Amino acid sequence: MTQTPPPQSGPWQDPHRTGGPADHQPPPPGPRYSGQPSGYSSPPQGDERTMMLLAHLSAPISMLLSVGWLPFLGPLLIWLFYKDKSPAVRTAAAGAFNFNLTLTIATVVLWISVILTLFVGLIWAIPGWIAIVVVQLWCHIKGALRASRGEVYVYPFQIKLLS
Repeated sequence: MTQTPPPQSGPWQDPHRTGGPADHQPPPPGPRYSGQPSGYSSPPQGDERTMMLLAHLSAPISMLLSVGWLPFLGPLLIWLFYKDKSPAVRTAAAGAFNFNLTLTIATVVLWISVILTLFVGLIWAIPGWIAIVVVQLWCHIKGALRASRGEVYVYPFQIKLLS
């Protein structure tokens, strides 16, 4: 006669466990979390934090994939998909989009100045492009670090097209 092993028990099989969705309590009232957009009372967790991080890092990734011409595409896609789901992700993606759009416009202006001056403008355009890339990387890394802590990063200069 063989014995059958006792059934495996896990948190998904135990009907008497605590800590499930029904036991979730809202955060206690208190001071508003300072790193969040208005109307947000606690720091983002889990998926929200990941998407905020991706909103900041998608710009350098899309800049690499588009050879420098579409750094605003990644944040725009995240904003489109998450604008109604999370105010924190919406703010992070909109900020990244606006910042990258502003710097893309500056890049195009530098290209126009190079063409209009019959390539003499390369004297100021090359340092300008290097500065733009350094500022973009610096700000996106800073934004990603803040997003990993659950804070919303506000970019230093931007044309506010999305909000």
